[in-house]
Amino acid sequence: MMGWRALLVVAVTLGVASPGTAENYPTRPITLIVPYPPGGGVDAMARVAGDKLSVALGQQVVVDNRGGAGGNIGTRAVAKAAPDGYTLLLGHTGTISINPTLYANAGYDPRKDFAPIGLMASMPVAFLAHPSFAPKTITEVIAFARNAPGRLDIGTSAIGTGGYLSAELFKAAAGLDVTIVPYKGTGQVMNDLLGGHVPLAFGVLPPALGNIQAGTLRAIAVLGRTRFSLLPNVPTADESGMPGFEAVLHYGLLAPAGTPKPIVERLNAELGKLVASPDVQARIRTEGGDPLTSTAEEYAADIDREATKWGDLIRKLNLKVE
Repeated sequence: MMGWRALLVVAVTLGVASPGTAENYPTRPITLIVPYPPGGGVDAMARVAGDKLSVALGQQVVVDNRGGAGGNIGTRAVAKAAPDGYTLLLGHTGTISINPTLYANAGYDPRKDFAPIGLMASMPVAFLAHPSFAPKTITEVIAFARNAPGRLDIGTSAIGTGGYLSAELFKAAAGLDVTIVPYKGTGQVMNDLLGGHVPLAFGVLPPALGNIQAGTLRAIAVLGRTRFSLLPNVPTADESGMPGFEAVLHYGLLAPAGTPKPIVERLNAELGKLVASPDVQARIRTEGGDPLTSTAEEYAADIDREATKWGDLIRKLNLKVE
């Protein structure tokens, strides 16, 4: 039998090697999984974070794009990874708060399978119009729709996306009889909106920003709590006639559930520092977002709140992707 001295040596050795000791973390490269193909907002945010975290942590942070199944494949991979701080996820409202209810078998539970590290950015959905569309505020759009029930079309990206669900949320909250027209991709929505084939659309800002600034599209409102930094003259939904209405996509960093708290705290601290830096804030704004930081606990509460909000709407609409 092993003597007590030998047992003590083993215990101490295991304690030193434990992944929970933040002093030694990280000792090898970290994989940051993006559950979408290269390009787009989630990938852009991951590359911003990866570059800066590599410097701050002294180890390379490798961005690994694992697209497929609407983001579920990559997200599921992180949920099942070892909770040692070496596999992280660039989380997004779509994968973390929408997909678990939208998909019949997403393969993960956002509240149980992840250790939230912290928020990084927010991206408001925008309510967009062709310049020829007469109503200028949300109040005027609602009045127009009520005077012409069933005659107003609103374009969105594909069913289940943030843009589509924002339109459904607006329709339900205002009690309107309008037709939501989902397209396969954001580019198609923008093309038809620019061409006047649909008068209104809900969508994220990056694909529309240049046209808004050029005057070929008009933003009726941004659907965040505050005005968007690059469009300071565009009102929020609150200011445009729909108090309390909000549709914002959040980006954050997550690890598998069970990741030691010291590692989560180390990553949260470094994430907060990098988001506070002027060059990162400029890059986030270029991608159509605004910088946003949080504690791990605040991000967990945000995930719960957003998953409840979008999950309730998806169940009400009886949406399900097999």
